[in-house]
Amino acid sequence: MSPAEVALILFGTFIALVIVRVPVAFALGLACVPVFFISDRLTPSLLFDQMFRSYNSFVLLAVPFFLLAANLMNSAGITQRLVDLSRVTVGHLPGGLGHINVLVSMLFAGISGSSTADAAGIGSLLIPQMKKEGYDSSFAVAVTACSSVMGVVIPPSILMVVWGGLMSVSIGGLFLAGILPGLLIAASMMGIVYIYAIRRGYPVYPRATGGEFVRALGAALLPLATPAIIIGGIVGGLFTPTEASVIAVLYSLVLGMLVYRTITPRRLPVVLYDSARFAAISLFCIGTASAFGWILAYFKIPQALVTEMASWGAGLTETGILIALAFLIVGMFIDAIPAIIILGTVLFPVAQEVGMHPIHFAIIGVVSLAFGLVTPPYGLCLLIAAAIGEIRMVQALKDVAIILSAMIAVLLFIILFPDAILALPRLVMPRFIG
Repeated sequence: MSPAEVALILFGTFIALVIVRVPVAFALGLACVPVFFISDRLTPSLLFDQMFRSYNSFVLLAVPFFLLAANLMNSAGITQRLVDLSRVTVGHLPGGLGHINVLVSMLFAGISGSSTADAAGIGSLLIPQMKKEGYDSSFAVAVTACSSVMGVVIPPSILMVVWGGLMSVSIGGLFLAGILPGLLIAASMMGIVYIYAIRRGYPVYPRATGGEFVRALGAALLPLATPAIIIGGIVGGLFTPTEASVIAVLYSLVLGMLVYRTITPRRLPVVLYDSARFAAISLFCIGTASAFGWILAYFKIPQALVTEMASWGAGLTETGILIALAFLIVGMFIDAIPAIIILGTVLFPVAQEVGMHPIHFAIIGVVSLAFGLVTPPYGLCLLIAAAIGEIRMVQALKDVAIILSAMIAVLLFIILFPDAILALPRLVMPRFIG
């Protein structure tokens, strides 16, 4: 079979299964079956073989541990401490609670690495409060959902761990490269919140005193040390990303059970069960997506795509835009982890062909896929925020589109100025980043 025929069978079967509402993880595995039966060189048992090979990865152990660390931090009640710190920092700006929402998401992203944990933890606390203080429900939901995407952009990011492990890219370098895009997304969102606040007359908190700021900072200092421990340890070569994830779990346990005493022995099994359930979903997706990606590689579909795109004569910028569009579209329909495994491996040779740095390529992919968390029909973070805000998802789409437009401008900046994105990794890790 030709690469085009195999691609047609794989993607055609996958799309048909998704349309009839088969879960994405199962659809990816089932889409491989026809190819295994049609090709006389392959057997269906290869599906399970490739799934097992994908699980036999030390780096991927970081995924369940980072998810557990995020759930432990949520259960430890650190969100309220971050809210208090954000209030004394930006609460005096027009639309204070909107700015607080964005800043809390940015701080929480540096602790959890998960956008869904961000949307659920912060949304349950701030969306009801925003509605009570006179903010439109659609705006409260939109700002919470859009700000939660920073959870997979600002390090430590679970998507970056998966990307680095899959494509042999420095995870420490990816973490460092994600800092600037995360800060730019936060700044762009706060600009939009400011405009909304001026136009709609949203309330403002009184400016905090120096003493209030010091007290709030002291209360939030221990949780805020989490990203410094994780990123500093990885970049400094003290431990691997997987070891860092375990340290994050132990640190979260100490904070929740011994320091704050908000996680009781009775509560702990519930947190462990929820984390195991979410990790199982993610890891099963990784297995089936890896089998799907193996077939793509076996039939040389990425090479065929490179040959086709080479005939277009696209340069670095044009290729970056095409890559971003591909990830944006795919991210609207499937979860980010299988999208990385399938689309990332296909487009990686295309990026290499035009001389794109692997870390630059990764940041374009991660940021583009992050936006899929707030764009229907997938839009998982938007679904979570809308459920908390007790509105239909479609009611928040106008405000989401406005906020997302500013975030798309950040994505364009990432594509157009790769040296700015790579500056911090090159400064801190010059031996590992070319």
